[in-house]
Amino acid sequence: MAARGRAVSDGRQRLDLRTLEQQQPRVGPGGRWTPPAVDPRSLRVGIVHLGIGAFHRAHQVVFTELAAAAAGRDDWGIAGVTQRSASVRDQLIPQDGLYSVLERGPDAAPLRVLGSVREVLFGAADSAAVVDRIADPAVRVVTLTVTEKGYRRDGAGQLNLSDPQVLADVQGQPPRTVVGQLVRGLQRRWERGAGPVTVLSCDNLVGNGDVLRGLVHDFLDALPASAPGGLADWIEASARFPCSMVDRIVPATTAEDRADARTVLGLDDHGVVVAEPFSQWVIQDDFAADRPAWELAGAVLTKDVAAWEAVKLRMLNATHSLLAYLGALRGYDTIAAALSDDHLAAAADALMVEDVAPTLRVPDGLDLADYRRGVLRRFANPALRHRTVQVAMDGSQKLPVRLLGTVRDRLAAGAVPQHAALAVAAWMTYVAEGRDAHGRELPLDDPLAVRLRAATAAGAGDPRRLVDSLLRVEEIFGADLPEHDGFRAALTDHVARLTVNR
Repeated sequence: MAARGRAVSDGRQRLDLRTLEQQQPRVGPGGRWTPPAVDPRSLRVGIVHLGIGAFHRAHQVVFTELAAAAAGRDDWGIAGVTQRSASVRDQLIPQDGLYSVLERGPDAAPLRVLGSVREVLFGAADSAAVVDRIADPAVRVVTLTVTEKGYRRDGAGQLNLSDPQVLADVQGQPPRTVVGQLVRGLQRRWERGAGPVTVLSCDNLVGNGDVLRGLVHDFLDALPASAPGGLADWIEASARFPCSMVDRIVPATTAEDRADARTVLGLDDHGVVVAEPFSQWVIQDDFAADRPAWELAGAVLTKDVAAWEAVKLRMLNATHSLLAYLGALRGYDTIAAALSDDHLAAAADALMVEDVAPTLRVPDGLDLADYRRGVLRRFANPALRHRTVQVAMDGSQKLPVRLLGTVRDRLAAGAVPQHAALAVAAWMTYVAEGRDAHGRELPLDDPLAVRLRAATAAGAGDPRRLVDSLLRVEEIFGADLPEHDGFRAALTDHVARLTVNR
């Protein structure tokens, strides 16, 4: 990225390499800021990241930059790929890849400018460049944050070969899907002898590395008979797919956030991202080649990610969803506002204590009660303004990994998990009602939106019919949960109460 300092229309300068060099880290009315921990001008790309949204920029980029600085390395620059729109590319390219992270809440660190993103590609428009970057011998790690729906799985959890874009990628069109880009990039590495590589999923999926490996092999199995042989063997020998668990609350950036960053930095930053002070990364220590020394930045490298992952998905993420749906229905705009409601706070605590905790294998060194208190403390942070409807997105993808594992485990133990059922019922009511207690529209942003609307129409006006209709969406609930009378009864009771109390 070439430096291209420029002023915006009102005379303010925009963040880039040239304008940043003219600023001095300072203490002022708006607080302090810190410059990149690495020199962006000398940084070489060693990581390709698929899905360069706000979360990646507030989480993995921070860990990577601090690790590179601590180890004195200049070869862990990041080439980010934006998948769904060109907005991140348009934000960052004029800024030479620079952007800032603005922490909100108690113990917030100074505004931090990051310099590790050295390239931004728009995958939908330039898939050839994405494939070439993955095949670059200098790249030893490919990371992903593409959300649950970005993996394009079917109801059985396999690659959805009925998806037109997946099918086009398999048949040899320029790849538009994440798995298609990844496999074609690995294929080119194999053809060029570019060396081993680690593919590290950072999405909220149970066993995310294992899931991604399976999807890659689903893609390989679907290739035409004319495809060159040997690729699957090379991937088996030369690629690793470790699991990981990531945690940081990253709400959508607002105009106020951008204004605050400008006050602190003295420059316009179109790419600023907001985050809570807390950040956690647990990574399975299984790499095919060199990697950043992420442990120097506070990451946990372990052979067993599963226990950490279950705690986070079932306690933090499930509680987040419960507060999102119940809070949105009651008209609360943010998670912190929802948690200020005593009834919702009690439901959140009870979900973790009564339903989730009995299902967990607690990692060594983790105090589960302290973790639970920390979850509620983090959610109560009013400075984050994490919107309930934002957390409510993609419920059909989130419920299975956040809540339904707990439901199945408790049912298998002979107990009906009332609070987990309440969270699922709140989602059902959210989908069916479409409006909050004040009459405001609740957006249904979900890859199964058409199916869900049809299901709710079939059960409109009757809690029992609504529950039965939505339980039949097998991609979410499978074949087992609709057959459990106790779970169905709990859902029906909760839906009826939520509807009456609106």
